[in-house]
Amino acid sequence: MTDHSSPLAMRTPAGAPHFHYQGDALYAEGVRLHDLAQTLGTPLYVYSRAALGTAWSAYQEAIGGRNVLVCYGMKANSNLAVLREFARLGSGFDIVSGGELARVLAAGADPSRVVFSGVGKQVWEMRAALAAGVKCFNVESVPELRRLSGVAAAAGKRAAVSLRVNPDVDAQTHPYISTGLKENKFGIAIDQAASAYELAATLPAIEIVGVDCHIGSQITEVSPYLDALDKLLGLIDRLALKGIRLRHLDLGGGLGIRYDDETPLAPSALLDHVFAQLNSRGYGHLELVLEPGRSLVGNAGVLLTRVQYLKLSEARNFAIVDAAMNDLMRPALYEAWHGVLPAMVRNQSPVLYDVVGPVCESADWLARARALAIEEDDVLAIESAGAYGFVMSSNYNSRPLLPEILVDGTETHLIRKRQTLDDLIQGESIPA
Repeated sequence: MTDHSSPLAMRTPAGAPHFHYQGDALYAEGVRLHDLAQTLGTPLYVYSRAALGTAWSAYQEAIGGRNVLVCYGMKANSNLAVLREFARLGSGFDIVSGGELARVLAAGADPSRVVFSGVGKQVWEMRAALAAGVKCFNVESVPELRRLSGVAAAAGKRAAVSLRVNPDVDAQTHPYISTGLKENKFGIAIDQAASAYELAATLPAIEIVGVDCHIGSQITEVSPYLDALDKLLGLIDRLALKGIRLRHLDLGGGLGIRYDDETPLAPSALLDHVFAQLNSRGYGHLELVLEPGRSLVGNAGVLLTRVQYLKLSEARNFAIVDAAMNDLMRPALYEAWHGVLPAMVRNQSPVLYDVVGPVCESADWLARARALAIEEDDVLAIESAGAYGFVMSSNYNSRPLLPEILVDGTETHLIRKRQTLDDLIQGESIPA
């Protein structure tokens, strides 16, 4: 672990170089974050457009001339401005709901580059995706396969499907974000997948196009991917013997980012190993689909929050801030680690604080035991908040949802307004 007793100004921000110190001030690209907080208030989310582009470029450089489609896993961050930026860069999209489909279309994305995942697709969502013309459905169970066939037949269409296979591979990550073990709810068990494909081949409104898996998130080693790929290729071998041939292989997403002292797996390292295995098994012709989310947006965002009170006690010291678990759920949900940096560095000795919010829950904390040289009214930046930040927020304790800002060089764009108190009760009514 990083030595968190050292002055935080000496720590390189997780989103460097797009988040960086100039003198004693923390910047997002060319914008001083303290000034942004003063102008727009806190808490608020801030994203770097350049960081989004840099993360995207890492995948494109790794791909080179190989046949790969990157579908951004938009559940990580679904703001329209973020989606439009990735659509402009040429991304496809991985969606998990009808609402996400509506967002992708509103952002001007090409639906033929959209894959529809998720274990609980409803009829109306299937109809909407068929009407839009998505690339394929990642089907996660036999009952879903039968339902999709009926919905497609009623609409006079054929649904392109890729069955999501659960390879029973341990991604060596947090259990809440592990999705490839046999006890997880996701996908069709690897030993039942061949019979599911045989069933799919008999359904008149189904067109088999691929195979899919997703083993988890925040993965920093290549071996879990290669273990899953080996099992998928064994399945493809068995399907070929039955005359079922595929056009693409979807290896999911899950590449990790740096929150603390992790060494993330580079897209180039993953793709080089994957294509070596594909080519050695005679499947280099297959289109490879990837569904990265966190690795494209995680380090592209921070959550700015202001210190309200410094509460000192014999057992613990608390920095009580205006952001809370309803704004950033990951620490309460996963005990996730996020870096904490002062927007303005003070030349004083740091004190160990738990950074906590005002919500009436003991789980309402953002960081524990952090050495911070701060005073009341200081602004802090919670790092690596671009993924699973705003998208998981709520109105718990009747707290308004936060604004989102996109920084582009020295310019700032308000890409979501701060929710007002009137907005909180919009749509509610009291019976006569």
